[in-house]
Amino acid sequence: MLKVKAIPVTAFQQNCSVLRCDRTGRAAVVDPGGDQERILEVIRGDHAVVERILVTHGHADHAGAVADLSERLGVPVEGPHWDDLFLVEAMTEQAQQFGLPACRPFTPDRWLVHGDTVKVGETTLDVLHCPGHTPGHVVFFDAADGFVISGDVIFKGSIGRTDFPRGDYATLLSSIRDRLFPLGDEVTFLPGHGPVSTFGEERRSNPFVGDAAAAGGAP
Repeated sequence: MLKVKAIPVTAFQQNCSVLRCDRTGRAAVVDPGGDQERILEVIRGDHAVVERILVTHGHADHAGAVADLSERLGVPVEGPHWDDLFLVEAMTEQAQQFGLPACRPFTPDRWLVHGDTVKVGETTLDVLHCPGHTPGHVVFFDAADGFVISGDVIFKGSIGRTDFPRGDYATLLSSIRDRLFPLGDEVTFLPGHGPVSTFGEERRSNPFVGDAAAAGGAP
């Protein structure tokens, strides 16, 4: 079983998370967008042994500290999907554009594709490619615990923006309805920003992608 600790980082309060396997103490850091020292403080406090860094997509608020943190911890980087290469390569320019602290591009040790798996201690996470917010966005699904790290695909009461380069609204809706909602109403997700929710709650009430929106068309 994974212990999940969310750490809001950067001015955008992005939910970086530390996933720690209860049985082994082995861990992964997901989406370290910045505030490296805060992340390291949580790692030390949890006595976590970080094995890898996981990245949902290539926006700087999610990946700005990947290069520095992977070097500091001496661990590999997995993700996102290679369709986000253009964003990863432009990490420095992204940070400047959005007023974030200076950061560097990184080269993942492993690009992820739909159907891959990643390990956190004894827990296996399924990788789902969910484009739309960015073309290479992936999410991580812990089937045993019914839990998803969803990045910026879906939020409590909202969905990811699609007005960034190579974003696509129809593709995003398809990712949510065809790949995330079928995982089950009871599945809980931690989004890239804001509080947790469940897919059942979003199907009932999300104005963009819920059942009512699907029946009556997008808002």
